[in-house]
Amino acid sequence: MTAELNEAVAGAQAGDEEAFRFLYRRLQPALLRYLTALVGADAEDVASEAWLQISRDLPSFTGGEFRAWAVTIARNRAMDHLRRQRRRPSVPVPVQALNDLAADVDTADRAGEAIATESALALIRTLPPAEAEAVMLRAVIGLDAETAGRVLGRRAGAVRTAAHRGLRRLAAMLERSAAQADTRDAAPRPRTDRQVPHAPEAEPAEG
Repeated sequence: MTAELNEAVAGAQAGDEEAFRFLYRRLQPALLRYLTALVGADAEDVASEAWLQISRDLPSFTGGEFRAWAVTIARNRAMDHLRRQRRRPSVPVPVQALNDLAADVDTADRAGEAIATESALALIRTLPPAEAEAVMLRAVIGLDAETAGRVLGRRAGAVRTAAHRGLRRLAAMLERSAAQADTRDAAPRPRTDRQVPHAPEAEPAEG
């Protein structure tokens, strides 16, 4: 966690409302994208529940990675929400995002901007849950593998592997989408410049 975040956490714990607003503005956009990958259209409601708990429990926060602590709270609220819903929301999946993703683990450090789009989040939600969460925690929240592993209750190596597999699946989806688009573009189109034959003019009757 940066010194700036550390300072803001200390200020918020002391009751500084501006410091708390700084924490909210800094974390909320990424947190909302992460929750969208988990609960879809209900992400804002779940985020609101999470921030209520964060504000309530902040005085007891004893240090460490604040983002991981906040994300853990948000994830717990998301799991509670899914248990209540008894289903995962269905989201249409346009495959028009993440066009610069490569297939190695280091891609997670550069993918946050691409994953910010709604279509990309929908695409990520088609991944197996473990892979989707690993990609989101690494690429969107910005946690390292060890910290993400603590959030998920998994080993760092397992998180790295899940993120790697998730990125490879996404790359494969994008390749298929690009190939389908090329096929559609290459398909012959009906000509519109053909001359329509005219009916022969009737000859005048004799006599």
